[in-house]
Amino acid sequence: MAGAERERSRLPPALPLATLIGRELRAGGSERPALRYGHAGFAKRGEDYFLVKPDCLRVPGDPSTAFSVFAVFDGHNGVSAAVFSKEHLLEHVMSALPPDIGSREDWLQALPRALVAGFVKADIDFQRKGEMSGTTATLVVVDGFTVTVASVGDSRCILDTQGGELQLLTVDHRLEENVEERERVTASGGEVGRLNLFGGQEVGPLRCWPGGLCLSRSIGDMDVGEYIVPIPHVKQVKLSNVGGRLIMASDGIWDVLSNEAAAESCRGLPAELAAKLVVKQALKKCGLKDDTTCVVVDIIPSDHRLTSPQLSPKRNQNKLKSLLFGRRSHSSIGKFGGKSASIGSVEELFEEGSAVLEERLGRNLSLKATLPSSRCAICQVDQEAFEGLMEENGGSHCSSPYAPWGGPYLCLDCRKKKDAMEGKRASCSTACR
Repeated sequence: MAGAERERSRLPPALPLATLIGRELRAGGSERPALRYGHAGFAKRGEDYFLVKPDCLRVPGDPSTAFSVFAVFDGHNGVSAAVFSKEHLLEHVMSALPPDIGSREDWLQALPRALVAGFVKADIDFQRKGEMSGTTATLVVVDGFTVTVASVGDSRCILDTQGGELQLLTVDHRLEENVEERERVTASGGEVGRLNLFGGQEVGPLRCWPGGLCLSRSIGDMDVGEYIVPIPHVKQVKLSNVGGRLIMASDGIWDVLSNEAAAESCRGLPAELAAKLVVKQALKKCGLKDDTTCVVVDIIPSDHRLTSPQLSPKRNQNKLKSLLFGRRSHSSIGKFGGKSASIGSVEELFEEGSAVLEERLGRNLSLKATLPSSRCAICQVDQEAFEGLMEENGGSHCSSPYAPWGGPYLCLDCRKKKDAMEGKRASCSTACR
């Protein structure tokens, strides 16, 4: 462990986002990349949903502030949570961004925190509906060559970069494989075990009881317990100017295909055909045993757009493959570790997966200061100012029944939600309706 720390200490420091954007502008890369995307799927139970919004604007009416959003939702115990998340999750994320953000750099730096608040807000609002459904959620925001991914559950997103190097941009929140999540759930009061048949025989994957859910994070699932949290893993990376391909899919794909198999099955094909081929490969290997949904997004440098209709399909495939996944230059360097961006490399700007809200909402104090002291950092509702307001979050007022809270201001309902997720109180997201 000490050797690993020494090795990390020898790596160059991570470059600030402003430096990377400035480098892109000086290199003549101010023009945004082109996006090509496609989706495909087959339904077994009809609980998978996806979202494609390529025309979002940070500033209304200003096309230079464009960004795109893609998402996959894998519902369970009904479709309600997946449909609700498709319709409202992005809205909640955007409302959690400080309204006075001016620059693109500030917007991108504020985005991870807003994703956390938006996911939690979506969960609170859905649980107020009183429905027992739940869903995974993988939300991808593409702004230029910067990609930000937030996810709960096991709908995975991978990045296929120059030279065929793969990066996993999500973490599977499955109790069977994720030891840290198992420990968190049990520490918060949940029980983890396999399905117990008559005679004491245990079968199937590890599940959380009550409820029997295999996941440790999701949106909804109010019948399972608050230790199944909606706090997403968030990762933000900046691609080099050669672009790359994102493949996001529900577990109907990933239970059958490895990351490498999914990427290799569709290299050289346009995004729409690529998504169809990934689904086809999964069905060919295992049949239709679960809902299967795949979304493929190609981030292509603007000067490499395929504009010639005379190119044959075969030549189109070869040209796209050479642009996105050609051989890596000998001058290229590794993926992470704060190394400089070059041909084929990817800069890791941010990654955090803690399920503790204080670590996720209270870490960036400069952003905390941009919100009015009486506005809830999750639901964005302004509270009436009154004497002792801030004590509700950190002083004697919350010492009973609530523990002191070092993060930004939370309203009473959101404080109850936070404490329940941390196992400090019985589940009360529904009790405070």
